[in-house]
Amino acid sequence: MSTSNTSSMDQARDPRVSAELREKRKQRISNSLAKRHRKEKMFRIFGFSAVITGLFFVVLLFGSILAKGLPAFWQTSMTVPVYFDPTVITAGAKPIKKAGESPAHFQERFIAWQTEMGMVDWDALIVNGLIAKDPSIASKRDELGSLYTSSEAYRIRDLVLADPALVGQKKDLNILADANVDVWLAGNIDRSLPDDQQQLSPEVRQLADDLKAKGVLENTFNTNIFTNPDSRSSPATSGLAGAFMGSLFMMLIVIFISIPIGVASAIYLEEFAPKNFITDVVEVNINNLAAVPSIVFGLLGAAIFIGWMQLPISAPLVGGLVLSLMTLPTVIITTRASLKAVPPSIRQAALGLGASRVQTVFHHVLPLAIPGILTGAIIGVAQALGETAPLLLIGMSAFVASVPASPLDQSTALPVQIFLWQGNELRNFFEGRTAAAIIVLLAMMVGLNSLAIWLRKKFEVRW
Repeated sequence: MSTSNTSSMDQARDPRVSAELREKRKQRISNSLAKRHRKEKMFRIFGFSAVITGLFFVVLLFGSILAKGLPAFWQTSMTVPVYFDPTVITAGAKPIKKAGESPAHFQERFIAWQTEMGMVDWDALIVNGLIAKDPSIASKRDELGSLYTSSEAYRIRDLVLADPALVGQKKDLNILADANVDVWLAGNIDRSLPDDQQQLSPEVRQLADDLKAKGVLENTFNTNIFTNPDSRSSPATSGLAGAFMGSLFMMLIVIFISIPIGVASAIYLEEFAPKNFITDVVEVNINNLAAVPSIVFGLLGAAIFIGWMQLPISAPLVGGLVLSLMTLPTVIITTRASLKAVPPSIRQAALGLGASRVQTVFHHVLPLAIPGILTGAIIGVAQALGETAPLLLIGMSAFVASVPASPLDQSTALPVQIFLWQGNELRNFFEGRTAAAIIVLLAMMVGLNSLAIWLRKKFEVRW
């Protein structure tokens, strides 16, 4: 035995040296544990700080949107007692077809009556109603015509066209204020700006303030944002009805095309397809398609569905097909992941009891994978709902002043409507409308994601 080994053994036998070694070892272990605990504590602090920072920015984003958007759900209007004065509406009674009269002659008389109705001074009925409500403004007839939006005169005309019996009667109507009046009273414009930078004349601004103080002009809930399509001639009446129906048609197309095809493709690839070079290439391309920018799908849709198949431009049908192509990879990937999550023992037990491969998949594996499949499908649809870039490339950014009645009618979508309103020249008015449209879109997306969570909880099976 060497001299060094002998010395070490002697030191180990020495109680004082042994205690010193144990103390040093305990100190090293204590220092190591303290260092690990410090790192763990720092990591927990860092993770907690990251969560708080993320929540802060989310609250900041939603707070900003709500602060700007919620006031847009209320709009300046006035209740006016409109008297359908026969001395103003001089077009006469609605023509009735006479016995023996030819359809062509009756149509001629009816068109002539409609033309006379169009020449009636409908604005005078609104102005007279305002003066009847507040006689002190009788000398300001010219300024009164600038208080309300131009489409209200046409709305009154359409009421009489639909029901000529209104002539000679009085009816209280809710008249929308002009967009510039709404901006002025809401305080969305600097009142200290000189007159040449104001949209309204000093007389109209003063009249609006006076009527607001008297309670003639008041804020009411803005139902037009839900019931009306977009409007350029009368911005105060612009709404989301056309865009909402366009998005609804597109989402229905996405649901009925991308989900069945995507789920069927995933089942085949995961459960039945042979593992060879071809399926490997298909799987790689599906994963790559999920990462392709959405604008590429817009280019593909414009080239195939509009350029080659000659489908109508700006139609929800085309938008739905484009979004279906974009959603397919997401549905396939999430469905395959849900199928893989089913324990292999389920398949082995079914096959061991004599079930065929098809029976095993559709009677045992697929029902257990339904929660994940539904969640992935709904999340894919929610993602498609918020897409804008592919819709711009297929012409859905065009101005459409009507509500589509079918997927073949021209339309726009909620994200595109937000894009159009954000760039409107009447920024002070449409900034709030843009935020309100974002609130509606976010509410729909939150609703879809909540549905996905509920379905997962409802159909979830634990094993």
